[in-house]
Amino acid sequence: MPVFTSDFSPTLPFKNGYFNTMYRPLFMKDICSYSRKRITTWDHDFIDLDFSFVGSKTLVLLIHGLEGSSKSNYMVSASKHLNKKGLDTVCFNLRGCSGEDNLLLKTYHSGKTEDVDFVVNYLIENYKYKDIIIIGYSLGGNLTLKYLGEKSGNISPIIKGGIAVSVPIDIASAEKEMDKLKNKLYIELFFKTMKNKLLQKAHRFPEYKLDKDKLFKATKFKHLELLYTVPVFGFKTPEEYWKKASSKPYLHSIKKPTLLINAKDDSFLSKECFPFKEAYDSDNFFFERTNYGGHVGFMSSFNPSENTWLELRIERFIRENIQKNLL
Repeated sequence: MPVFTSDFSPTLPFKNGYFNTMYRPLFMKDICSYSRKRITTWDHDFIDLDFSFVGSKTLVLLIHGLEGSSKSNYMVSASKHLNKKGLDTVCFNLRGCSGEDNLLLKTYHSGKTEDVDFVVNYLIENYKYKDIIIIGYSLGGNLTLKYLGEKSGNISPIIKGGIAVSVPIDIASAEKEMDKLKNKLYIELFFKTMKNKLLQKAHRFPEYKLDKDKLFKATKFKHLELLYTVPVFGFKTPEEYWKKASSKPYLHSIKKPTLLINAKDDSFLSKECFPFKEAYDSDNFFFERTNYGGHVGFMSSFNPSENTWLELRIERFIRENIQKNLL
């Protein structure tokens, strides 16, 4: 019954979920020296991978959240921490998120694990790593969990496990939470970049008949899904997309040691995003609910040296549950 009791206990005011959520991107500034590799996809597009090498036989594949990138603070912090522990890392910039628009009308969505599978296979075929571990945050965490579950029957033995952080595993109910007034500021921040990207796509692809009036009036994720995700990726309705993209139905199929960390005060998550039963019923899927942490925050105090709980927790799970002799 792999459900962990969390030891995360931040100081005030970090016990406020909103404060914790915003503190990391606004005040935790760090950089990591990456080596970029652009790879060509099967559908004539490209994906940018940002490596940080330290000469390890183990590679950690990091996948960012919605509208994030390898420059997102949680990605940089994880890369630097894992490098210090002797592990190579590679940040997977989802299509259109590496600082340059991708070549196709299609970019990414919460359940598009074809790209994860392509990147994993590329890494296995072109690098001589003995172990690969996948870590995903928010949307990237949903991709991580869904991939590990749906591929469990024939996943490569080189893939040793995964970790997912702040994940809306049940998209339908999570979107209802996101629609609430408490998340209005977050929605506006996301929509600022997302709407601009759709306008750019409409300009580059005249065949994509974007209703700009509806775009400017959009206030919910469902509105953007109706304008882009559903028609471009071939879903019939947003509801079909939510059902097919959610990782929750795949948790019971996970065969590799995998940890999900979700905070109780994460305003993005619904009660359906706390899978206690799935973890109790599994030998491989672990769940940890913290009382605090917000959404991909998990900051402890104003002292930067004390804000490493998440990175240390990731390290400990790798060491104790994925491969005891790895670190």
